Parts: sequence; structure tokens; C-alpha cells
Amino acid sequence: MSLSSTRTQYRHRWRVLMVLFGFLLAGLVIVAPSLSTAASAAPVSAATATCDPPDEQEETDWRFSGFIKFNDEPLPCVTVTIEGNGFSATTVTNDKGRWELFVPEKAEYTLTVDESTLPEGVIVEGESASQTVTFDLTGKKTVNLFLGEGVRETTSFSEQLMNSLFRGVVFGLMLALASMGAALIYGTTGLSNFAHGEMVSWGAIVMMIISTIWDAPLWIGITAAVLAGVGLGFALDAGLWRPLRRKGLGIVQLLVVSIGLAIALRSFYQILIKGNVYEVPGQNVSEFPLGPIKTTYINLIIAGVSIVVILGVAFFLTSTRLGKATRAISDNPSLAAASGINVESVVRLVWMLAGGLAALGGVLWAYYLRGVKFDMGTSMLLLIFAAITLGGLGTAFGALIGSVIIGIVVEVSPLFIPSDLKFAGALLALILILLVRPQGLLGRKERLG
Repeated sequence: MSLSSTRTQYRHRWRVLMVLFGFLLAGLVIVAPSLSTAASAAPVSAATATCDPPDEQEETDWRFSGFIKFNDEPLPCVTVTIEGNGFSATTVTNDKGRWELFVPEKAEYTLTVDESTLPEGVIVEGESASQTVTFDLTGKKTVNLFLGEGVRETTSFSEQLMNSLFRGVVFGLMLALASMGAALIYGTTGLSNFAHGEMVSWGAIVMMIISTIWDAPLWIGITAAVLAGVGLGFALDAGLWRPLRRKGLGIVQLLVVSIGLAIALRSFYQILIKGNVYEVPGQNVSEFPLGPIKTTYINLIIAGVSIVVILGVAFFLTSTRLGKATRAISDNPSLAAASGINVESVVRLVWMLAGGLAALGGVLWAYYLRGVKFDMGTSMLLLIFAAITLGGLGTAFGALIGSVIIGIVVEVSPLFIPSDLKFAGALLALILILLVRPQGLLGRKERLG
């Protein structure tokens, strides 16, 4: 082999090596940024993590536990807090990403992950780092938390206030449907109906059975629920309240009967649908921006339906003979009877109207709560009484105003006090207003003695 051919062969080899080295260098330039990003986003390993050990807890029969991992790697030193029912406790995850929290009793709690203790760029997947947790049949519940990359968006106080005010108005309009019926019953009969919450539950249960269990169209379920509410109002008055009125029972006796009726109906609902929470068609929807607020089309439908029905009730009370007779009986039953008004017929109509309004309110309440449960109306009963007391006993329009005020207070108060106390905030507002105006906003002063 000649010297020139040997040099040519070595020169060719060097060229191949230089090309390979160039490809390798280009690959490092391309891959290096992604490697550095992955290294910065990688969770803290158990070997390098140092954190304070979790506080010792008093062991009970009720325990929540779970794992926190990211990309199948455990995250140590993440702070987890649980609150609810007057109890609060905090812990941190161990080197395997496991956490454990004991609670004093079986109840509903709020589980929160402190995202400031997570690696940078890692958040809890979902709208919030907090979630509601409850026990099943046993006293142990595992809650594994899913993490993802991203940045948690925060809203200003003014945006939170505007959203709370909007939700409060929607909630108040929905509450007004049930409150106006209860106010009409009180105005015409003097009865504080403690079974009115079960009349609300009845509408939601009928709608759920027809539209969810029987899989009928939703409009059929809602129509059947309203008709069933009207029928329940008719049956209660015809079979129970009218005979008791004829026997001359006093208000206290009737009040005790209504409490017993509420317990009986609630027990019947529990036998009918058990203690489960049932979904209703179309309840899981996402929010969308509507100007400066975020809402769902369900909230818009609730507000629209409530406004239309309230306007219909207002027209009935102010522009029809039966409506004017109802108002006359509310003002003075004896004078109305002396004027030739058939009081019993009007009272029967009021019970049917109240039953229909309560049932429709129950349907909307089911969508607001995103589920149907046998005792769902009980949680609304106290707010109903607060609304009709605040607005003025016996006046439907006062119940409307009181309901809107109660709804706004319920939704706005969690901005200033714990959400567990939001109903207590509504009752506090009721007390403060009654201290200034004992007869309610639209009530009349009455002389005693």
C-alpha cells in the first residue's frame, strides 16, 4: 500500500469521527435544556428531604390516610390539614409520601394540601387544593392525591366578592320558592309548618326517581315532581290539617303535629331511597365566564326559572280574585269569611300552591347541591323560617326579600368566617335585623294583650 493511499484512508477516518462528534455535540445542545428543566421540576428525594416530624396524634377509630406522589415518586414533607365539625389537625408526609390523620368522629371534613410545600411548578390537580372527604361504611378512608404540573390561579378579593354576591342572589331566589309557600301557609292558617322541608325533599326525590332511576326525559321528571308536590299539599290539607282545624286544635298542638309529620315523612324517604346520595341528570357542568363572574348554565337556569315562577306568583296574588282572597285571609280571616270568601277553599288552594312551589324548589335545590338525599330538605328548613321571619311573618313578598338577603349572607359570609359557620352567619343577620325591626322588613306591628 502506497503512502498516499494510507494518508487518504486516515483522512477519511478522521472526517467520519468529526461528523460523529458534531452530531453528538448537537444532541447535547438540544437535550441539555430539557434535562435541566426536568431536574428542576423533579420532586425532592427522600434522601435529600429534611423536614420536621409530624406531630403526635391521638389515635381514634376514625382515620384518613393516603399517599402523595408525583411521576410515581413519593413527595416527603408535604403539609396536609383536615378541618371540620369544630376539629382541626395537621401532618406532613413521610419519606414514602404517606400521611395519616385521625379525627374524633364520623363526619364531613375538608382536606387541604399546602401547595407551598410542594416542589415548584407542581399543584394538586383540580380546581382547588381542598376537597370534602367523608367516611364510607368503615372508620378508615384512603384519599390518594393526584398532582400535576401547573400554576394555581388566584382571584382577588373583589372577584371573590362579586362571585359570592351572584351565587347569593341565585341561592336566595331558589330559597324564595319554598319560603313564599311557607309564608302563605302561615298567613292563612297561622301554622309554622315544620314539615315544609320534607315537601321540598319530595319534589327532588320524585324527579330523581323518574329521570334517573326510570331514565325518563328530564322535563317529564320535573313536571311530575311539581304535580306530585301539588298532590302532596292537597293530601296533607284534606287528610290531616283540615280535620284538625275543625276540631279546634290550637297553634301549639298543630306545631307539634307538624314536627311529627316531618319525622314520619323523612323516615319514609329514607326507607324509599336509603341513605345514598343520587346524581341528577346534567349536574356535572363546568364554569364559564360571564363578564366579571364565573358561573354555570345550571345557576343561570335556576335563577331564570325562579324569577319566572316568582313573577307568576306575584301576578296571582295581586291580579286574580283567588289571589286577592288569599291576601284578604292573611290580613284578617274573620273579616274575609264575613265578606263571603270561602276560607277553607282558599286554604286548600294555598296548600296546593305551597306544595308545588316547594317541589320545584326541591328540584332546583338538588341541582344546587348536585345530588339528592332523603334529608336534603331539612338543611333548607331553618333558612326558610329565617327568610319568612326576616321578611315579615305571613307575607309572601316579605319572604322573597328575606330569602334574597339570607342567600347573599350565606354565600358572602365564608369570605370572612369559616364556611362551616355560614348558616350561623345568616341567623346572626336575622337577629341583628329583628333587633332593629322586630316585625320584620314588611311585617306590621301587632299589639299584645
